[in-house]
Amino acid sequence: MKKITASFAAGVLTGALLFSGAAAYAAGVMAERSTSRVLVDGREVQIEAYNIGGNNYCKLRDIGKAVGFNVSYDAAENAVRISTGEPYAEDTPAQASRVVRLPADGSKYIPQVGDLIPCDDGTLYEVKDTLRWENNCFAPGPLPALPTSSYDWSVFPDLELPTVDCRHFQSEYGDDLYVRNLHETLRMAYTIYEAVRNEPEAWRNGKPLTKVSLTIDPADEPYTMYFWPWRAEELLKHVRAFPSFRFYVEAWDFYHDGRFLQTQYYAFIG
Repeated sequence: MKKITASFAAGVLTGALLFSGAAAYAAGVMAERSTSRVLVDGREVQIEAYNIGGNNYCKLRDIGKAVGFNVSYDAAENAVRISTGEPYAEDTPAQASRVVRLPADGSKYIPQVGDLIPCDDGTLYEVKDTLRWENNCFAPGPLPALPTSSYDWSVFPDLELPTVDCRHFQSEYGDDLYVRNLHETLRMAYTIYEAVRNEPEAWRNGKPLTKVSLTIDPADEPYTMYFWPWRAEELLKHVRAFPSFRFYVEAWDFYHDGRFLQTQYYAFIG
């Protein structure tokens, strides 16, 4: 195992300190350029470090580059990822600026060519083609805004938004990505809310018997209804048939080899 023989306190210098010359003073902290040598396996390496309060601080990226592990920033989690099993890779400013933070509040994300989507496996998936976004030969045109309430939706339990999963799969057939689309999942839920208004069997004592959940249990996937593009009638016919049931709904954006292909809609009735 490689060792760093200079003493370094854990930490990273941030933009709060603006250095000029050998020392700088900011936010009540005095920082001086460190004169300590850094040896990796007995070989001296040049790493810029600063002494703050008797401890040496340097960039974690510089240590990764010298020792041989990768350091990256996960925009979706607002976290620094350290990968000990991966060689160091330099991120360019252009790459960092293209990493997207997918909305977790149900607002709409419109993919752009060059977007880098952080995946659940720690990789960045590059969007290379968005020609099919709202330009599908099977759809009547761009989708309207989400349905709005024509009555009091507060009679339903609060919807719990799931996390924005970005599931990455690589195989001999290509490089695929499924991104949970919360905005379109809410479209499904709100469509059901509006549909049950005129269904007498969906109500008891002024309370809806219909329930909606925004995730589907993997065990129920074999029995799940799937359709694309968006067709409200696919949901409405099931609401009319099963007005007092619970509806589990999900929507996913599907990419293949960097190309956006479609938004897929799933529903399970239980």
